[in-house]
Amino acid sequence: MRPATLVRLALAGSRTDTARVVLTALSALLATLAGLAALTVLAIEKPAGDAWAQSEQYHNALLREPGLRGGTAFALLMLMIPVLALAGQCARLGAPARDRRLAAIRLAGATPGQVTRLAVLETGMAALLGTLVGLGAYLVGREVLHRPDAQGRLALPTDVLPSPAAVAAVVLGLPVVAALATALMLRTVTMSPLGVSRKAARERGPGPWAGLLIGLGLTSFLAVRPATYQLKGRDELLGWLVPLLFTVGALAAMVGVVIGTGWISYHCGRLLRRHARRPAALLAAGRLMADPWAGSRTFAALLAALIFGGGAAAQRAYFATKDQLDREQNRLVGVDAGADPFYLSTMDLVDAAVAVAILIATGGLIVALVEGIVARRRAYAALVATGVPRATLSRSVAWQALAPAVPAILLALTVGTMLGRGLVGEVSTGVSSIEICDATAALCDDPATREQYTRIVYAPAIQRAIAVPLEQLAWLGAGALAAVLVTVGVGLLFLRASTALDELRMT
Repeated sequence: MRPATLVRLALAGSRTDTARVVLTALSALLATLAGLAALTVLAIEKPAGDAWAQSEQYHNALLREPGLRGGTAFALLMLMIPVLALAGQCARLGAPARDRRLAAIRLAGATPGQVTRLAVLETGMAALLGTLVGLGAYLVGREVLHRPDAQGRLALPTDVLPSPAAVAAVVLGLPVVAALATALMLRTVTMSPLGVSRKAARERGPGPWAGLLIGLGLTSFLAVRPATYQLKGRDELLGWLVPLLFTVGALAAMVGVVIGTGWISYHCGRLLRRHARRPAALLAAGRLMADPWAGSRTFAALLAALIFGGGAAAQRAYFATKDQLDREQNRLVGVDAGADPFYLSTMDLVDAAVAVAILIATGGLIVALVEGIVARRRAYAALVATGVPRATLSRSVAWQALAPAVPAILLALTVGTMLGRGLVGEVSTGVSSIEICDATAALCDDPATREQYTRIVYAPAIQRAIAVPLEQLAWLGAGALAAVLVTVGVGLLFLRASTALDELRMT
């Protein structure tokens, strides 16, 4: 098959195929913007001078201080996780129609390898289109947003660019990763002229092995503080060990929670089958037990965002407790000092990133649920034909989405909070002292008279445990649950069209 023919066949298809390509390209565009933004932050050069020198050309301290740029870049990279999960959900959109198209191409004489390359090329080209548009949007936005103020300071690092190799790694690497992921997903697919078949899923339920990954993630975060104390002064070793512990811990915890959702789905199905008495719950129970990994695929991006949000809530609680402790210590020595809003305002930016991640994950949820309903439309139509009311099917879809979602949301928030508290579990201040001059400004400024009016006030050491941020966690959980409910509502709009009896005549 000639390359031109391969490209033409990859671009062919129905409106569903066009929607899948557009959504995949949009996901790649968002991932490209997040990756290039993180690389831009890392590309800021450290100014000449001592270790405390700052880049004074920026407004925000997150960009000025070299020690804070790594965390800023990490937060931007974390936004790529829900975006890539959205891309994975979009790649499954219209899978049955695509399978029939691939089977027709096999019937026309294509080999299995050519059909596989065709599917891989479709995803890779869509992702490449998205990354190229994302690169163009990044370059245009860099010029539009480059607006120094009267002091010459910038709101964003529009004066630096990542290296060409780093840009190429993002723009070309994302399509390669998307193509490899498609090839990996097709490993269990057999494409023949008679149709597309998949290997049967295992009958037994998932094991509780996800708990080991979650434990590994928590252990990695708990090891950060002891490692910092034990290796104090060995900056070269800490420079790679601490980021490694963070990366391994975060990835292990996220993968553990996502895999654990499969275990939760299976056992929710078992409980529903054992105790439910209504048809809707029994239908949902059978579906949850038949494909427990559907919950892992569907909620992956949302759970990753909630883990990050739980950790951010724990960090906010730490900064709030530390600010309160500093205020109390200042009052003990008779100083009325205001709070330092830097860390709490920084957490506001982190919370905004979490909100964006949840919003993107909601898009992935909608795509996944609608795709599942459309893919099983013949089964739903058969149930309606046998007398099952559509209202029962609607309640079944709601049960199937909400039953694993609620415990999975609680698990993700708990793990994220424990990761954050593994870094900082308490706040303490040492004994401090301050000189106070009880006289007029003229007497206090005069060295000859200042000493006789000066007294030293000591403040004792204070140690306080950090409270669990229940309020913020409740808001995160409510937002995630609202996202699931919105997803169910949108999915039910497609259910009526998918249960039309004409679907039984479709091939």
